[in-house]
This record gives sequence, C-alpha cells and structure tokens, in this order.
Amino acid sequence: MAEATSSRTGQVSRKTNETAVSVSVNIDGTGASKIATGVGFFDHMLDQLSRHSLIDMEIKTDGDLHVDDHHTVEDTGIAIGQAIAKALGDRRGITRYASLDLAMDETMTRAAVDVSGRPFLVWNVNFTSPKIGTFDTELVREFFQALAQNAGITLHIQNIYGANNHHIAETCFKSVARVLRTATEIDPRQAGRVPSTKGTLA
Repeated sequence: MAEATSSRTGQVSRKTNETAVSVSVNIDGTGASKIATGVGFFDHMLDQLSRHSLIDMEIKTDGDLHVDDHHTVEDTGIAIGQAIAKALGDRRGITRYASLDLAMDETMTRAAVDVSGRPFLVWNVNFTSPKIGTFDTELVREFFQALAQNAGITLHIQNIYGANNHHIAETCFKSVARVLRTATEIDPRQAGRVPSTKGTLA
C-alpha cells in the first residue's frame, strides 16, 4: 500500500460510458471547494462535505443526466472515495475513529466512522418523500455507499429525528464531514504509527 504523502493529496480521473469524473482532494486543506456535477442539490451537499471536513475538493463530473442522476452521484462518490484513500496512504498517525451527533433546526443525525481500510456502510436514514426538488432522495445512500466502499472506511449514519427532507440529507453530509475531519487528523501522540495493534490498516 502506498505511503501517505506529506501533503496528503489525492487525484482520480475516472471515465466510463456513463460518466467522466475528475476529483482532487487535500486532506489538510481549509474546506475550499470547486464543484460542478450538473446536479444542483448534489453540488450543494458536496460543498457541505468539503467545507465541514476541511478537505479541499475539486470535482468535475459529466454524466448521463438525460437518463437520471444516479450514475453521476454514484460515480462521483466512487472517485471521491478513491481520492481520499490515495491521500491517506497507509493512514499512519491518524486519529482513525470519530463520532458525532449533529443538529440542524428540527433534525438530528448521528455519524460514526472508522478509517480502517475496511469498507462498510450502516444506513439508518428514512426520507418521507422520494424527491428533494428534482433530486432522488434514495441517491443519498448510494453516494455514501460508494464513498465508504472506495475510501476504505466503516461508516454508520443514523437520522435520529427530523421532518424536513432537505435538513435530513444535509445533516447526513455535514455529520459525515465532521467525523471525517476528526478521524483523518494526525494524532501527535501516535508518533507516526499505524493506529492498529495489527500494524496495518487494510
């Protein structure tokens, strides 16, 4: 497995018959983002992911939006996950674990992450409408499934309560952003060690 670079950056370009995706990330950024997927609500959510994780993100996706948003959302999640995995390298010195309850108006969502190299998603979120504007709410899960699988993280997301579907989706992105921020931070007490008794995160 590749070692983490001092800048902890990762770039991925991915092209299929359905999408062309280009992603670059800087784990040690300031939350600056430049995002264009052609899906307005999704761009708004990715901006939240970048801003609150402090991971700089540049994302450009050209997808088959004449079909629907599915391939664009899923393939963007794949590429972001792969870029994060590249940026983290062998994950030496990271905090690794984090969890958070995030409030937004009437909504509360919990996220927990293990940046372990082992991909898994536990999704306990229900929407009361199939759409937020023109965006399919089921695609929120598809994004996080793709992200977790390709970043190599165990990710649990639970909406505890909420009434507004926009708020429910947004708290998912913001809570995941915050736990990624904490879990990927360098822990000075680790002194460059891999945070596992196995000696490896894979």
